[in-house]
Amino acid sequence: MMFYENELEALKRAGRYRTRELSNLTLKDFASNDYLGLSLNKELHEQTCKTLSTLDIHSPKASMLVNGYHQIHKDFEDALCKANGFEEGVVLGSGFNANIALIESLVRKGDTLFMDELYHASGVLASQIGKIDVVFFKHNDMKELDSLLKNSTAKRKIVAVEGIYSMDGDICPREVFDIVDEEGALLVVDEAHSSGVLGKKLMGVFDYYEIEIKPHYIKMGTLGKAYGSFGAFILASSHIVEYLLNRAKPIIYATSLSLYDTLLAHNGLKYILKNAGELQKEIEANKEIVFEELGISMPGLIAPVVINDNNKVLEIKNSLLGLGFSVGGIRQPTVPKAIIRVIARLGEDKESLRAVCRYISSIK
Repeated sequence: MMFYENELEALKRAGRYRTRELSNLTLKDFASNDYLGLSLNKELHEQTCKTLSTLDIHSPKASMLVNGYHQIHKDFEDALCKANGFEEGVVLGSGFNANIALIESLVRKGDTLFMDELYHASGVLASQIGKIDVVFFKHNDMKELDSLLKNSTAKRKIVAVEGIYSMDGDICPREVFDIVDEEGALLVVDEAHSSGVLGKKLMGVFDYYEIEIKPHYIKMGTLGKAYGSFGAFILASSHIVEYLLNRAKPIIYATSLSLYDTLLAHNGLKYILKNAGELQKEIEANKEIVFEELGISMPGLIAPVVINDNNKVLEIKNSLLGLGFSVGGIRQPTVPKAIIRVIARLGEDKESLRAVCRYISSIK
């Protein structure tokens, strides 16, 4: 019985129908979020496997709060805290789960969540759980955010922004830190697309803006992008982490992050910190290519090219596949206007990046 046949047909007519596509490793990859190309680094993989093979176990076996919290987890959390200047951290299964954990647990009765209108879908979903009071402010509009906070009578005020926004590719303003400081609000920064890409140490927007870490700042980052692994982390004050361990369901009720992914990410962190200078040069070189060919100035490595036609986006994406290049064809409702999303990642040669940009420029 076809329970959702009409809905699927409607999606197909609107050019919004989606399918899974097997990864084709023969293509030049300008679609994935593997920003630094670490998924290709065999040395990191082999180093991780070698260490893991010396241990008595190779899986966490349980929740972090039962007996699934291992020294590998703690060592990585400590290293993240040291690199980013936070008191304490916790690793968990994904960035999606991290946003659910943060927002669902932090926003209690009498509190208000102030969320950028372009915040990730996982955060938006979390804001719809239970009876959370959420107010969306215009994207990167710090004047509106300041006004909303000043006029709020909420018990606690929680602000949620992204470091670099996943579709627009732009960066949160420096002013957001001053505004939450003045208003005494908690600040959640989703650094999924900025951690490993921005700053002198490539640690993200806190590093980029040289922000002094304060007790009301919370940083979330993912491990499946620049770190070349899988999972996520939350960094905060010891007080906030203590609270999350006692209230955040994705931490309490989920098996803790796999030991392989945790160790691989830790090795990725060490690699990033050791090679930050050279990686920065490569990032800037790729950004320059995108600017020269597409006229897009971007803080990170996400280049959104607005097409505003779902079907044309698919045509361009498929044309590039035929030429040996993979790019993102992002359609509504993920974005207001359909885009070709080019990731100027370090894992591919610069001639190929230039060729992709020139092709898009010629037909957009």
